[in-house]
Amino acid sequence: MFGLGMQEIIVIALIVLLLFGGKKIPELMKGLGKGVKSFKDGMKEEDETKDANSHEPQANS
Repeated sequence: MFGLGMQEIIVIALIVLLLFGGKKIPELMKGLGKGVKSFKDGMKEEDETKDANSHEPQANS
């Protein structure tokens, strides 16, 4: 994953745990999850808008 080995992932996880503490990590992950969901919803809405616009007949000038 991203060219990281298991040791690097463990070191990063330990640093995050030390910086934020055990109680803050679930809150951070919840916020991250909401952000990803919002991003996906926005992308889905954009795709639907493109599809709706592509099905409208073009007016000839």
